[in-house]
Amino acid sequence: MKISMYQASAPRFANMLKNLSAVLDKAQAYCEAKKIEPATLAGMRLIADMFPLSRQVQVACDSAKGAVARLAGIDIPKHEDTEQTLADLKQRIAKTIDFILSVSPDKVDGSEERPVTLRLGGRDVSFTGIQYLLGFAYPNFYFHVTTAYDILRANGVELGKRDYIGTP
Repeated sequence: MKISMYQASAPRFANMLKNLSAVLDKAQAYCEAKKIEPATLAGMRLIADMFPLSRQVQVACDSAKGAVARLAGIDIPKHEDTEQTLADLKQRIAKTIDFILSVSPDKVDGSEERPVTLRLGGRDVSFTGIQYLLGFAYPNFYFHVTTAYDILRANGVELGKRDYIGTP
């Protein structure tokens, strides 16, 4: 059985974003138990020159919605980057999931050879749809989801692989 571009994109991004939202629930509970202001945790970084948790979540969401929109050949919705709390970040994730699941499979399926051009480092970089999804969108998305997880884990939130993968 052949997997479609839709099956390989929208549901996969939505699933990981749901897992990320559940990880943020654990972070919120941790903040409440330890009497930590959630905005403090949202501003934490792994190292000084990396984005904070809030920006990692924003970029993960942008990567997911951008990938699905580009593959579908539709406009990417604009989300303001104003989230400062864990609750704000969960809302951003929910908005992103709603968008990517609103895109119909027939818009994404067949996009394997659709040209996708991005402006990266001051130059245009072109991909086919399948090259873009597998070689750029996936790695970028998973990098930011993983880094968000790592920031929380490094700051004491009790998380494990099951939280990341989303298994019971």
